[in-house]
Amino acid sequence: MDKLAKCGANFVPLSPVTFLERAASVYSQRTSIIYGRTRFTWSQTYERCRRLASSLRSLNIAKNDVVSVLAPNVPAMYEMHFAVPMAGAVLNTINTRLDANNVATILRHAESKVFFVDCQFLHIAGDAIKLLAAAGGSPIPLLAVIDDVDEPTGARLGELEYESLVAAGDPRDSPHRLEDEWDPITLNYTSGTTSAPKGVVYSHRGAYLSTLSLLLQWGVGGEPVYLWSLPMFHCNGWTFTWGVAARGGTNVCIRNTCAADMYHAIAEHRVTHMCCAPTVFTILLEARPSERRSLPGPVSVLTGGAPPPAALLEQVESLGFRVTHAYGLTEATGPALVCEWRDEWDLLPAPERAQLKARQGISVLTLAEADVKDPKTMASVPRDARSQGEIVLRGSSIMKGYLKDEEATSNAFRDGWFFTGDVGVMHPDGYIQIKDRSKDVIISGGENISSVEVESVLYKHPAVLEAAVVAMPHPKWGETPCAFVTLKQGVDKKSIGERDIIAHCRKNLSHFMAPKKVVFEQELPKTNGKIQKFLLRNRAKTMTVTEPPQQQQQQQHAAPQVHGNSRRHERVHEHQQVIAMSRL
Repeated sequence: MDKLAKCGANFVPLSPVTFLERAASVYSQRTSIIYGRTRFTWSQTYERCRRLASSLRSLNIAKNDVVSVLAPNVPAMYEMHFAVPMAGAVLNTINTRLDANNVATILRHAESKVFFVDCQFLHIAGDAIKLLAAAGGSPIPLLAVIDDVDEPTGARLGELEYESLVAAGDPRDSPHRLEDEWDPITLNYTSGTTSAPKGVVYSHRGAYLSTLSLLLQWGVGGEPVYLWSLPMFHCNGWTFTWGVAARGGTNVCIRNTCAADMYHAIAEHRVTHMCCAPTVFTILLEARPSERRSLPGPVSVLTGGAPPPAALLEQVESLGFRVTHAYGLTEATGPALVCEWRDEWDLLPAPERAQLKARQGISVLTLAEADVKDPKTMASVPRDARSQGEIVLRGSSIMKGYLKDEEATSNAFRDGWFFTGDVGVMHPDGYIQIKDRSKDVIISGGENISSVEVESVLYKHPAVLEAAVVAMPHPKWGETPCAFVTLKQGVDKKSIGERDIIAHCRKNLSHFMAPKKVVFEQELPKTNGKIQKFLLRNRAKTMTVTEPPQQQQQQQHAAPQVHGNSRRHERVHEHQQVIAMSRL
């Protein structure tokens, strides 16, 4: 046994780039990409990626150099997920919702050598480059414009242009030969909602294994038609940039995630699969009659982000969407838990099925283990669906670490586990459910209040479209829930007031958990489809609440005040010890 060794026949480094090579060979004439009137086959996509990789090398891009891109879900964005690593470089996809200052910060930290910019975002890129130049000390990356391949605009910024680079490249050039699967493939930045954005580094091995996990557990069969309703910049499209190639599927690219474009694409191209944040459900549900199209068949949807309320899942499934809930983080190469469905659950009433779907689920196949632990003792919490702890993960699909940040990396990796910063429970059947992010837990009079639980009740109100609950100061209890809500279209806003919403919550929750203030908004602030609670928390800090004596008395019975504020400060300190990382 000891004399058996690795060789070229029995060991090849794992990389998702190989999915494209196989697709070009096995699915050569299948449609790879649809974008407006533009169509490519897998053979064409492979050649275009090899050409771009060749051009990148001609620009002196070397192994582990960073190539950044700021673009929506267009063909170029998809192709770069293969072309950049084929050149030996590391792909950095930038959130298109960031401002010029944040973009400049990422370019500086990543030391990007080339910066590809879609024609839609030239103003942001131009301002970011000016900020880099004004600050000095950082090299300015080469600029390359991605013009619209379907309807060219002629826009330019700098001397390089994407389609010209593709045309100039030599498809006969051999792609970079990967020798170590631990080498970096992409660099993704966290949202920076709690601190400065961190650069999360993925390995070829982690990206490959994570891709296979999701294809298997989501049950993606051959020739899927995948709608890009999830930004490709978001954890590399949860690895489906590579996964669609692995199954010889078709990528339906749309520039804007609006109801009309999504319904049209689904009906026109017979979409079978899509991923999205729960906020996309509200877009689909609130679509005008003129925007809607009948679904040609069931559409499988993988959703992540904030735990979707059961009531919302029930509504969207009534339209013909079949929802699977996942949970993940940028640091986990996208989804880490999937609510794997069981056949016997099909026999349950719709409300019970929706409750089960709202759970985050079990670990993806590439994780060695997922658990809920007491972060102090590292003991696993009981499987009683009540005892709370921190969700921890370990496995090959976890990030390599944070770029240039050893302290943050060591804080995230402790005792052989990655600490997510999310508070959860373990159900008797082994399914994990998030109760809150550690920093979102509201501690009122020494009692923990789950903002997710309060939000779930708010979503059951027939007039509420979206809801977010955060802590606000309270003169007696330290802090108390404050709800920010938007109302559905067609609702008479004069007929719904703060008292109505609070009464609804008090009817369905312990009174001390009900919001003491409700703020009505036209729209809640979002990034990556997630509500930016940090902005709402900052607003809530300036608010005050004065309760009537009777309400104070009722709350006192529900949640006895701890002597002074010592216990509250102790609980806050406990939660501050939990490292809050960026979510999916």
